Amino acid sequence: MPRISDAPRILVEDVHKHFKLRHTHSMKETFVAAMRRKPLTSEFQALDGISFEIGEGEAVALLGFNGSGKSTMLKLISGVLRPDEGQVRTRGRVAGLIEVGAGFHPDLSGRENVYLNAAILGMSKKETKEQFDSIVEFSEIEKFIDTEVKHYSSGMFLRLAFSVAIHTHLDVLLIDEILSVGDEPFQKKCLARVRELHSQGKTLVVVSHDLNMVSHLCERGILLQDGKVRFDGPSADAVELMRS
Repeated sequence: MPRISDAPRILVEDVHKHFKLRHTHSMKETFVAAMRRKPLTSEFQALDGISFEIGEGEAVALLGFNGSGKSTMLKLISGVLRPDEGQVRTRGRVAGLIEVGAGFHPDLSGRENVYLNAAILGMSKKETKEQFDSIVEFSEIEKFIDTEVKHYSSGMFLRLAFSVAIHTHLDVLLIDEILSVGDEPFQKKCLARVRELHSQGKTLVVVSHDLNMVSHLCERGILLQDGKVRFDGPSADAVELMRS
């Protein structure tokens, strides 16, 4: 079991996040709704006063049904979104696998996107060059590395994005459903690498609907419901509560 420091890697304090939901999709619908004095938008409270800490070396599953706020919470931790109230603080280098192909430029080749994504994740050009062969080898898409990524399948995006992320000098790895993309052998290879990172003391935060996988990968589960923390404890208990 990796050593866990007293200082948290992730600190979430009384976080609130809401979104405006549009009820019209065209100028005609907007005009008709306005004439009938119907609301054009409504507010959705995605997170409503969320607080928790994640320590160094922990593997934590963010669980909940669709609309519970788990993916929003992960995006706040990654810095993609900002809270409307409260604060989210992280310590160390954070690498996020939140959306397949996010940060990829479709008109650039796989090779060029490796350097682009690595730079986004905080790697220097020298570091990327040193890791490049290992990144491509792990991704198993050597034949397509100089092809524009707009011709890639979602599985190819996954392979390259995951490979870049796990070759960075990260402290925290965020994963949102991305391990469910791709064929089974590659999924197993990714999970093995994630477990290896955890054994090295890296902090993991995982969002997945694969409850069996997260209960084995993560020792702790935070169950969200209607934007609030319903349960925070052993992952097996969190999964059981979801299934009850």
